[in-house]
Amino acid sequence: MISSIGDVETDLRSEFTSQGINQTLHRVYLQVKCEVNILTPFDNISREITNQVLLMENVIVGNIPNTYYNLEGMNGSNDALEVIE
Repeated sequence: MISSIGDVETDLRSEFTSQGINQTLHRVYLQVKCEVNILTPFDNISREITNQVLLMENVIVGNIPNTYYNLEGMNGSNDALEVIE
């Protein structure tokens, strides 16, 4: 048998991650934390249980640019100008 000890604590969490050119993934989670007592015939075990539940997931789409340059890894501005020209 499992019984709850005290109140259940909840917390809303929000997360934004990049999903490509001008797209953002927005997730909203509910974090639930409670302390429970697990009753067995031979022992009484107390544990804190924490779990995260996904409530909402949404992709926010922005305007797509006419041009896109990924200059990551270029050593200097001269290399970037050579690629553009």
